[in-house]
Amino acid sequence: MKLKSAFFFLPLCFVCCFCKLKEDHSKLSHPSVKNESESEDLRIIPADERFSEYLPLLRNKNVALLVNQTSLIGSTHLIDTLLSQQVRIKKIFAPEHGFRGDADAGEKVESTIDSKTGLPVISLYGNHKKPTSEDLEGIDIVVFDIQDVGARFYTYVSTMHYAMESCAENKKTFLVLDRPNPNGFYVDGPVLDPDFKSFVGMHPVPVVHGMTVAEYAKMINEEGWLESGVKCDLQFVLCENYDHNKIFEPPVKPSPNLPNIISILLYPSICFFEGTIVSVGRGTDIPFQQIGHPMFGADSEYYFKPVSGPGAKQPLYQDQVCYGYDLSKTEKSFFVSERKLQLKWLLEFYNNWIHDEDYYKKDRGPFFNEFFTKLAGSDMLQQQIEAGLSEDEIRLSWIEPLQEFKTTRKKYLLYPNFE
Repeated sequence: MKLKSAFFFLPLCFVCCFCKLKEDHSKLSHPSVKNESESEDLRIIPADERFSEYLPLLRNKNVALLVNQTSLIGSTHLIDTLLSQQVRIKKIFAPEHGFRGDADAGEKVESTIDSKTGLPVISLYGNHKKPTSEDLEGIDIVVFDIQDVGARFYTYVSTMHYAMESCAENKKTFLVLDRPNPNGFYVDGPVLDPDFKSFVGMHPVPVVHGMTVAEYAKMINEEGWLESGVKCDLQFVLCENYDHNKIFEPPVKPSPNLPNIISILLYPSICFFEGTIVSVGRGTDIPFQQIGHPMFGADSEYYFKPVSGPGAKQPLYQDQVCYGYDLSKTEKSFFVSERKLQLKWLLEFYNNWIHDEDYYKKDRGPFFNEFFTKLAGSDMLQQQIEAGLSEDEIRLSWIEPLQEFKTTRKKYLLYPNFE
């Protein structure tokens, strides 16, 4: 679902229709991952729908919004809703993929003026990842309302980090309107080594951290991860009816190449291929739901051909046939039962590549590229794979770091958890 060029104002009477967040979480039953659509009476309500909880914080304040195409209340953008409430919005900050959410991964997005509202839109990507003092001049509060997917290398939390840091340095309030984490029902993967810190991994957390953006922001602030250990004036509004045993399906695709819930659930495992010679299906109708390569088993029954298009202007292996696997038919029940990062596809592709009988007869080049260690958060995973370790052997090295992280994570959870 793409952001429409013209937004519609939300009727003011809608403000009174939402209940307050339940305070008593003690009745959580035995953990059982459920789809939020199973009960309309328990519809998950994102924080931006809970007007009574945050409108008082914005009254008579100069406001900046850190938002994108996911910042919707129904079919109405948060910007239009707040303008209809006479909130003084002064500027918009936009993360990777831009305010409209249609730019390629890594594509430079220029700052501009929003044609609908006339507000300045400042891009926080590329060489301008952190708001400057000038950007925040005259601003009292920055509001973050973006749908994340719960993977360390998804860059919205990195943008949030820099915005929090700038708010701390410039004495501004940072308000998170929380949203559910679609991958919030488990924690897994290698924990980042700070020596490998980058924009696709800024914090010592595992690939799947199992936290909402409000929980994550609280951890960033309290663990001293902002520059020089500064702390921002962090406030947040929680979702209603959410807990970490539910799979939430975002109504709007969070970025151009995550079009549905299966791609989002596969993303933590499939994104590793972005650091290899394997295509993840950018430039097709089902990105992050298929994997392939032009020289991977030409006798394979499954193949696809990436082409240039919106959100993938120059996809890997453009106009070439790639052979591999279709993962788009994976059921949600698979992720519920597994609750873990999947390495089997990565290991199979690597082993096929290295052990192919014609490997040394073809100038194929290395399987991994330098981006892989950034995604993995260290060079250990690549070394383990190249040494021929099995998935079980690799996972053994994650146990202690994961347990340490889970202990830290518990301090910042704001919703009932699966453990």
